[in-house]
Amino acid sequence: MSDLHDEPRLADLRGLIDAWLDDFATDNPLVAAVDRGTSDGTMLAEPRWYVRLLGEEKEFITVWLTLGQRTLRYETYVLPDPPENRDEILDHLLRRNDALVGAHFSVGDEDAIYLRGQIPDSAVTADELDRVVGTLYTAVEADFRHLVHRAFASKFA
Repeated sequence: MSDLHDEPRLADLRGLIDAWLDDFATDNPLVAAVDRGTSDGTMLAEPRWYVRLLGEEKEFITVWLTLGQRTLRYETYVLPDPPENRDEILDHLLRRNDALVGAHFSVGDEDAIYLRGQIPDSAVTADELDRVVGTLYTAVEADFRHLVHRAFASKFA
């Protein structure tokens, strides 16, 4: 097992993510907001960032990045617990996972649908951050309309 990163290495990673977010947000019409904090609001918690993007199918897509000792975890909330056609939706998402690289649909708190993934801290680069955020954005935009129409089918009938 590899050693945990020391504080200087984590500081370098935080700086890299901060710089990438600043560059990503500059003159990018899709970026609605960027913020930084920690996973539980204390100084000792894991560093956490979010970038809120304007979508076409889904009004906002907020991607959370959380830097741990060994991995950068990322996620976005997709949909609440589907009140209708749940089995069909979960089947669709499991099959959709097969086409995704570096991310997967999952069921989280309150049975809500998320899109999540993680990469080793050693793989964190500006190009990889572009790929991660782009993958989450593209996957949500590609599936959101179908998911909403199936999850709330009676509202669209």
